[in-house]
Amino acid sequence: MTETRSGALPSSRAHPVLTAVAWNPDRPAERIADAVLMSRGTSNSYLVTSGDGDVVINTGTPYQGQRHRERYEQLLGRPLDVRAIILTQSHPDHMGGWSAFAAPGVETIAQRFYPDGRLDRTLLKDFFAPRSRRIVGGMSPSPEHLRTWFHGTEEAEVTTLFDQAHELEVGGRRFELFSTPGGETLDSLSIWLPEERILFTGNLMGAIYGGLPHLYTPRGDRQRSARFFIRDMDRLLALEPELLVTGHDEPIGGAEQIRSDLTKLRDAIAYIHDATIAGMNEGKDLFTLMSEIELPSELAPGPGRGPVSWYVRAVWEEHAGWFRQELTTELYAVPQRAVWPELVELAGGVDPLAERAAAHAAAGRPVEALHFVEIGLSVDPRHVALREAQVAALEQLIEQTGGRTYDELAWLEGELEQAQAALAS
Repeated sequence: MTETRSGALPSSRAHPVLTAVAWNPDRPAERIADAVLMSRGTSNSYLVTSGDGDVVINTGTPYQGQRHRERYEQLLGRPLDVRAIILTQSHPDHMGGWSAFAAPGVETIAQRFYPDGRLDRTLLKDFFAPRSRRIVGGMSPSPEHLRTWFHGTEEAEVTTLFDQAHELEVGGRRFELFSTPGGETLDSLSIWLPEERILFTGNLMGAIYGGLPHLYTPRGDRQRSARFFIRDMDRLLALEPELLVTGHDEPIGGAEQIRSDLTKLRDAIAYIHDATIAGMNEGKDLFTLMSEIELPSELAPGPGRGPVSWYVRAVWEEHAGWFRQELTTELYAVPQRAVWPELVELAGGVDPLAERAAAHAAAGRPVEALHFVEIGLSVDPRHVALREAQVAALEQLIEQTGGRTYDELAWLEGELEQAQAALAS
């Protein structure tokens, strides 16, 4: 990574999300409650034990499932007696290790939208793979392991699909499952153990506890819902859990701490939602709202996946869709870049655009600089001054993240690497 005048640039490789998803196959399973074991992985797997059978909650990636099982058996000192597998969502890091726990007679349970979630990943695997590699590449120990996320995941044979709620009992322990589609996936579910007051939420609240949830993703995915998320959080708060177990993070103990954390997250999303709706009703355009809306300090989140402006856009498009009544940019199959070569000609060539891009970058306007860079590169992708301005602008944007917004940071790093490679060629 290059250096700026202020020092080393932030790096996605130092972001808390990578600590949360780091895979260490030698790390043993841990007991987090009397009858609950945790095996850490790209997404954690959990085991709820009893004298009359075990329940597995999530199975890890395709290459982690068997190791999760071995860890559990090593800690328990006995073979597993799996009666049910519960999948909190359809992403490969939650369900990919299913076959390591499956056997005849073992019930596999998921929310009713789960097959559609898996179908999306299958139908569009070649579309999503290169996009996702830019974001989640750092989360996988090797390119081969990452490849299995998209092309090597064995499908789970789900035996029970439910719509809103489902209950089961194993070893005298009641499991209450309910749909929570407002977070990372539409097929997300949460699990409540009422006697123990333990709540499993998967990735409903995102990959990093204390950050904002996944209402967007740069790789592309189905629309997520801020309004559904607020409703789901109200339901979780009403349960008053004493132990909160998420998809990636440490278990959170203590009813008061959990209530405070969930209330803050719920209120942050409600603030973004309500401010965006108010601005839309006032006639403000999307980009004005993206630049104006900020969270008050008491609702500021921890490091997460993207800046507040992305959540503003997610709320706008949840309610109003993609058409913003900008005729030439949205309705027809002639993108703006189709006329860029003519603009370059009218400007007198690429050099004036490079000079203007450099001036914007020098004045601390990196996004404006990149607009000119993109126009110029459409004509001359090897233009040195344009690439230099591009590198300067991207470095500024990376520095502005403060290392807090993982998806934005990872995406910008990929753009910077490509720009530097082009400059060096």
